[in-house]
Amino acid sequence: MTAPLVTILDDEPAIRAMLSDALEEAGFRTMGFARATEFEAALQTATPDVCLVDLSLPDRDGLTLVHRLALEQGATVIIISGRAQVQDRVTGLELGADDYIIKPFDPSEVVARIRARLRRGQPAQQSSETARFAGWTAHFDRYILEDDAGQETPFSHAEGEVLRLFLDRPKRLISRAVMQETLGGAAGESFDRAMDVRISRLRTKLREDPKNPRLIKTIYGAGYIFLGEVQWT
Repeated sequence: MTAPLVTILDDEPAIRAMLSDALEEAGFRTMGFARATEFEAALQTATPDVCLVDLSLPDRDGLTLVHRLALEQGATVIIISGRAQVQDRVTGLELGADDYIIKPFDPSEVVARIRARLRRGQPAQQSSETARFAGWTAHFDRYILEDDAGQETPFSHAEGEVLRLFLDRPKRLISRAVMQETLGGAAGESFDRAMDVRISRLRTKLREDPKNPRLIKTIYGAGYIFLGEVQWT
């Protein structure tokens, strides 16, 4: 089996070297880039499993790049940044990042978080990556929602994690604690807000009435319930 590929986009050579050494010692393949343009060019031929992205890039806004990666790539996107404010972390997660690691960090922590993310990203007990429910088909291999008319709507890796959680547990209460334990991340206001945004976006893509959603129901003070019948194929 080919080792997972981790791309490192950071304009500091010392950080790229530190992360490359730690990741390759842990069994990963790595590719490092100082500029977003170099990184985007490499994506034409390389398919990373994990993208580490610094927000402070010399040629591109890192948040914009994170958003595009989350929508167009199947890779896990992890922000590595010196921006420690809660709002920066919330914004990064809302735009589709799967995790946010604040500089300075120990490279062993980055390795551990990547391993955890890849484990969570593996398929559940279902052998298929396709789920059918309420007139929709979710293609987790392509990050696409397809309606009965064949119209396709992309969803991000982060949104897909939440959708899979619901589809794996239909008609069961999913508490915030279960979401935090399953999806990872530090419990608290920033995690709750990130989940609210992801669920709101999923409802919009599923064409739910925001005042009376029929599939993803909020149970105030308790969590959420997914009410659709789900068939994995």
